[in-house]
Amino acid sequence: MAMNYDPFRELDRFAGALMDVRGPRVMPMDLYRSGDVYVLNADMPGIDPGSVDIDVDGQLLTIRGERTLANHDNVKWLTRERTAGSFLRQLNLGQGIDLDNISATYANGVLSVTIPVSEAAKPRKIEVSTEKQEPLTVREGEKHLEQ
Repeated sequence: MAMNYDPFRELDRFAGALMDVRGPRVMPMDLYRSGDVYVLNADMPGIDPGSVDIDVDGQLLTIRGERTLANHDNVKWLTRERTAGSFLRQLNLGQGIDLDNISATYANGVLSVTIPVSEAAKPRKIEVSTEKQEPLTVREGEKHLEQ
């Protein structure tokens, strides 16, 4: 069997091995606003939904998950690029969020977190009222200012 040697791939593999820290890994996410809610979608394929933990502490939203890979005895790995371990993502929510009504769902490897905007932060119209004023009458003999 002929194999091609790619020095760049080997360098990338070597650098990845040196830089690999066994701490929490980051999960890719999208965040957008739709009407009066923010929606966060985080890719978490292969993660057991029971291991997903979402916390709100003050204005900090933290998402954690754990991926475990099956341990196969008596196998020779040819490629193993999927990583196991803890995954972590933190997001500063800022002001104007309804912290009590944040909800989350997990389907097809994607965690969706719905973050509603608080009532106080929603845009609103201010009605302009007018006062009916009596017409100004000038009595005879009084001077009035000219502008």
